Amino acid sequence: MREPDPWRSQPGYPMHNSSAKLLIIDDDKVVRASLAAYLEDSGFQVLQAGNALQGLEVFEAEEPDLVICDLRMPQIDGLELIRRMGEQQSETPVIVMSGAGVMSDVVEALRLGAADYLIKPLEDLAVLEHSVRRALDRARLRLENRRYREKLEVANRELQASLSLLQEDQNAGRQVQLNMLPETPWEVDGLCFAHKIIPSLYLSGDFVDYFRIDERRLGFYLADVSGHGASSAFVTVLLKFMTTRLLYEFRRNGAFPDFKPSDVLAHINRGLINCKLGKHVTMLGGLIDLADDRLTYCVGGHLPLPVFYSNGEATYLKGRGLPVGLFQDASYENYELQLPASFSLTLVSDGVLDLLPGETLKEKEAVLPERVRAAGGSLDGLRQVLGLAQLGEMPDDIALLVLNRNLA
Repeated sequence: MREPDPWRSQPGYPMHNSSAKLLIIDDDKVVRASLAAYLEDSGFQVLQAGNALQGLEVFEAEEPDLVICDLRMPQIDGLELIRRMGEQQSETPVIVMSGAGVMSDVVEALRLGAADYLIKPLEDLAVLEHSVRRALDRARLRLENRRYREKLEVANRELQASLSLLQEDQNAGRQVQLNMLPETPWEVDGLCFAHKIIPSLYLSGDFVDYFRIDERRLGFYLADVSGHGASSAFVTVLLKFMTTRLLYEFRRNGAFPDFKPSDVLAHINRGLINCKLGKHVTMLGGLIDLADDRLTYCVGGHLPLPVFYSNGEATYLKGRGLPVGLFQDASYENYELQLPASFSLTLVSDGVLDLLPGETLKEKEAVLPERVRAAGGSLDGLRQVLGLAQLGEMPDDIALLVLNRNLA
């Protein structure tokens, strides 16, 4: 009866490679048969060869999972056998056995890639079985690692291809956004409009626009779409379309004299809700009547409020209103302001608050009029005061829209 294998009682002993195909190469028939019988009893499939040349033929024909070979054989020894197997780019593990026990042979065998070196005679064949299983486990892990690397390389190539396509899409989207933005600066009838948008990602969810409505009126707005990236940038395209479409409808219906900023926000509110995009927008929209120097504006849940600068003083305009695209029954109120001969009006997205000192929102908002005053009410001044040229990565998009007249 076969003695119990002491290796099998060890924790974590591998049991999954018993069906592996082994090749034993040894010119000693008795030793070869003894090893084969023991390993077959252990569940392995065993092939045999009486010399190295025959062993190479069997190796090439049967492709065994592991080779056990004697180091000292006629014609071709075990070291030469390992060299020839290596020339075939084989990763099959080889266990070398020898009765000589010469240290230089051990070193050379291991250098050539032998998985283990055992001294004959083997008094306990369980040692051989343990060596076989350990070598098979290592070979399996190498194979799994290689396959994993290959899959990873394929995944990396696919990812690079996807990233290239994404970059192309982002480039196209960025170009669309840039083409939609108005000219900056834009001077018309003594007023100067200028803007600056800094996206936190490649595409921005912040958007500005200003345009002539008719001979006596100018319109403008700043919008901050919820979220970031491509989905929010898409909504800015939709905003541009909806405002342009609304202007067209008012002209066609002859209702232009009654055109108000609240109409724009209510129209966008209905459009976003009907589109079911899961996006909402905070907005500030305004209309300037050049004939009587009157500003009419509307607030759609946007903070901070516009900062009005005149005679060296900067203050927030009043106003309140619900975000656009959230509530079906939202209504929007118009506010009016008589414009002086010299002034500036600064609209910013809430991303600017990240640039201001203070622990709370209230503290940060209190600083903004001071910054506008220090900037003299100009966009170039704000760029310097806020340090926009030195910005690194930002958690939110930043948009600034400044319109002014007769600033010193």
